[in-house]
Formats: sequence, C-alpha cells, structure tokens
Amino acid sequence: MKNSILVVFAFFFLISCNKSKTEALDTPNQGTITLEADESFKSVTEALTERYMALNPSTKINVVYTKEDIGLLDLLDRKTRVIVMSRNLTKSEKDAYDKKINLPWQPAKFAADALVFVVSKENSTIKELSVDEIKKRISSDEKSLIFDGANSSNINFIAQQFNVKASALKYSIIKGNENIVKELEKYPNKIGVISLNTISRPYGDEAIMLRDKINVLPIVDKGKSYTPTVDNLQDMQYPFTRVLYFLTNEAYYGLGNGFIRFACTQLGQIVVEKEGLQPYNLYRREVQMR
Repeated sequence: MKNSILVVFAFFFLISCNKSKTEALDTPNQGTITLEADESFKSVTEALTERYMALNPSTKINVVYTKEDIGLLDLLDRKTRVIVMSRNLTKSEKDAYDKKINLPWQPAKFAADALVFVVSKENSTIKELSVDEIKKRISSDEKSLIFDGANSSNINFIAQQFNVKASALKYSIIKGNENIVKELEKYPNKIGVISLNTISRPYGDEAIMLRDKINVLPIVDKGKSYTPTVDNLQDMQYPFTRVLYFLTNEAYYGLGNGFIRFACTQLGQIVVEKEGLQPYNLYRREVQMR
C-alpha cells in the first residue's frame, strides 16, 4: 500500500512538472523574449516590435543591438530567440545552424534595405560613385570610405558583394550609422557608408535631421545611374540592395514565431512601408467603387 501511494504521488508530481513546463512556454500573445539586431536596422526593428507589443500587451520583446556576427553566435548558443540578418550565411554557418538548432532552414524575409553612400552637404566635389570606384576605394590605403565598424552588417555585406574577406577591406571607422552622418562634415574628403534605414523614415524627426546633413550619392553600374528609391529596391536594380530576414531557434509556435509571422504578413508589411523601406511581401490593394 505504501509503495502504491508513492507511485501515485510520483505520477502526479510528474504531471505537475510537465504542466508547469508547458505553462512556462511563451505564446504569440504572452511572454518575454530577446531579439538581436544590428544597429543599422534599429528603426525598422523598433517600429515592428513596438507595434507588435501594442497589439499584444502581455508580450515583451527585449531588443538588443549588437554586431550581426555576434547576433548569429548568440542565436546558435540560444542566448537570443530571434535575430535580424542581411547577408547570406556561409556554408559553415548553415551547417552550424543545422547542427545546433536542428530546425528547417527558413529565413523569414520581410524588407529590402540598402547600403547607401553619403557625403556632407558641404561636399560639392563628389556627385556620384561607380561600383568599380567603390571597389577601388575599399582596397585603398587612403581609407576614404567610413563604416560603422568591423563585423557590422554594412561591412559584411559589401565584402560579400565583392566576394572578398571583410578582414581584407580598408576603411575608416566612426561607430554608429547616425554618428557617421553627424560627424561627416569634419571629413570633407571621405564618404560615409550607412544603412538606408538610418535615414529612410519619411516623417521621423531624427531621420529628417540626418537627411538634412547629407547628400545621397547615385551609384553607377554598367553605365546606368541608380538611387536607393523604393522602386529600385523592389526591382533590386540599385546595386547595393539587401534583403532583411529573421532567423529563430524557436521550435514551437511561441512569441518568436508569432512576431515573425506578424512582421511578414500585411500589418507588419505596412509598418515596413511606413519606415520608407520596400516590403518584401507585396499585397494587392483593392478599391471598390460604388
């Protein structure tokens, strides 16, 4: 009889533990997670997370801004639930994802951003740049291009575009996309390289102030000149267009996957559009006339 009581007690203890474990899992409508993104995508990341939390008041998405490569390592080590990426993963990185996360490889694409090349308003000598000239500048000891630092999304993306190692590139550094814009007038012979998202929000006070300080240079490729307009991003004609996407290590439909689904469906894509970026998933707008 005593043994039977112990068995029953153990049975209910296990049920209680499993129930507590299940209840501890977050859901799309409740819970707390961490999301990591490069500072280059701060504006659109903030807009999406703030909108999602407003629609789901019982959720909390803690956004941490860190270098893209560090974010990927944190995802693999399960220190964060979701990350924003802009470059393609290498074969070894995909292998690490498959081994550590053990989930299908499903990047959730949600926006088209771009790498833009800017000069201060006072700089009247540089009117445009060619792709070939950018490649020369990024290999020159003059270090005439200013990036926001090593291992950032911006430097990794341009290295991937030119099929070279990021460590082989030569450039100057001012930490932070916004700081590059604010300090560019001190360096009249240099060109800032920032994310479009830093200045793309049409009516944001900070974005307007930053845009007033710079000229965005058209990029010439194969004899044609392109600016980072929404239309050129949509067609991927602007040479340094890049697609932003989410990766997660969440193996169930929790807060991470709930947020990603929101960002990639119509409400989230409207937020992306209001950020001045090109939504990756396009929705038809139908108007009924009576």
